[in-house]
Amino acid sequence: MRAAALYPAAGALLLTTLSAPADAAPGSGVALAAARAAEQGIVFGKCAGARGLPDGVQCGTVSVPLDYARPRGKQIRLTVSRVRATQRDPRNSKRRVPRQGALVFNPGGPGASGLYFPQVGQLPEWKRLGAAYDLVGYDPRGVGRSAPLSCQDAGHVNTAPSAAPTHPSEAYKRERITQAKAYARGCGRRAGSALRHYNSLNNARDLDVLRAALGEDRLTFVGASYGTYIGAVYATLFPSHVRRMVFDSAVNPDPAQIWYRNNLAQSAAFEGRWADFREWVARHDHVYELGDTAERVLRSYERARTRLATEPAGGTVGPGQLQAAFLQAGYYDDYWPSRARALSAYLQGDPKPLVALAAPDRAAAADAENASAVYTAVECNDAPWPTDFTVWDRDNTRLARVAPFETWDNVWTNLPCAYWPAPRQKPLDVRTGPGELPPTLVLAAERDAAAPYAGALEMHRRLTGSVLVTERDAGTHGIAGGPNRCVNGHLEAYLLEGRLPARRAACAPRPEPRPADRPEKAAVRAKG
Repeated sequence: MRAAALYPAAGALLLTTLSAPADAAPGSGVALAAARAAEQGIVFGKCAGARGLPDGVQCGTVSVPLDYARPRGKQIRLTVSRVRATQRDPRNSKRRVPRQGALVFNPGGPGASGLYFPQVGQLPEWKRLGAAYDLVGYDPRGVGRSAPLSCQDAGHVNTAPSAAPTHPSEAYKRERITQAKAYARGCGRRAGSALRHYNSLNNARDLDVLRAALGEDRLTFVGASYGTYIGAVYATLFPSHVRRMVFDSAVNPDPAQIWYRNNLAQSAAFEGRWADFREWVARHDHVYELGDTAERVLRSYERARTRLATEPAGGTVGPGQLQAAFLQAGYYDDYWPSRARALSAYLQGDPKPLVALAAPDRAAAADAENASAVYTAVECNDAPWPTDFTVWDRDNTRLARVAPFETWDNVWTNLPCAYWPAPRQKPLDVRTGPGELPPTLVLAAERDAAAPYAGALEMHRRLTGSVLVTERDAGTHGIAGGPNRCVNGHLEAYLLEGRLPARRAACAPRPEPRPADRPEKAAVRAKG
């Protein structure tokens, strides 16, 4: 679809106070903290209090300075998880595989926990990597069990049912502005002066301390989504500390895009993925009966939105919950069948599948609140944002004319940054020159909406010597270790052997998901 033209917002952006990155180069606070971590190491043991982690996963902590300008000042503890390299070849159990060190993973967010990553070694696609590497995950600063950040009571999270107007009224905008201001004040009140230290520069510095604590001279790292930005900042600050790096679903690291314009690009891209989903549903109209064209599927969706606005399903699923559930289909193809089935069943008079998918999970409210707090703090701290709502209104009203699906919902998620109480940073100019950085691998799906493909191209351009592998005509967010054997072949060749293709390579897309029958159709077939 045609991208909307956007007005420049530089005037409003620069009204926010800038603070230049301090201690960006190796040495000083980072070197002191890393040396201390290398001496102390990490004592791994049982993962006490971590829900759902099996006995084979070990946990420990590493201390990092809250403020790297004061490395001997207040320390915070990051929780780290690990599964040791099996050193057994999954293709030949009698063959011993040399251990290559620790492979550290960051899942992105900002605000996502990486503690559960080491379990991927049980999956067939990861067994060869789990044989050669200790698989290491961690909760970044502020997340989960690493000095958790909070901006409001968990009871205020996921209030339902809620509205999700694609073209909001002026009254609704004023209501959301009030909420954004209150949320920003809550972040400042709860975190105090520490709030400013939750940012991408410190996330990259923490990664170097973690490297040292693991006993690694050089870092082997896989970052997904926002995790690619942490990796890119790390590569810029500490290029000589990099062994191998994978950037999976790379975000655009151009300082001019961090983060206001990246969110505009994301909203535009989700419109394309929303269309991909509806076209798939239309191709399977014999299963779902939602319409045999993307436009007719959209009309079915809008009928559900209208009905839910007056009578929420299960008392908790309104238009906001419907939109959130279907937004996930923009991230992952695997979600397409369940979303189509739930919408079909709802319009046929059975709301249970939709309620099961979209109703808020009260048990997860505290984790959701924490993730939202970290996301907001990092994005708001990292860069200037428009401080005048008229800029947001102008850009997003224009964008919503051609990309209504996610535009305004994305605004409300990020609007606290307009009223942020902490000083903003000037984004680092991510880039490396010839010979500064070992070869790295950038992975991207061509129709990824959460990390639009232009970001992968920019990451590839800025990291000299990197290689870009593209999954053509695909849009799943996060493609490393998934079902695409071509992508996994490049991943394994690089991480296990240091082997990369020419400057760019392409893989055919993964197969489309298979449709799931509506329950009544499956029952009829079983009886037959």
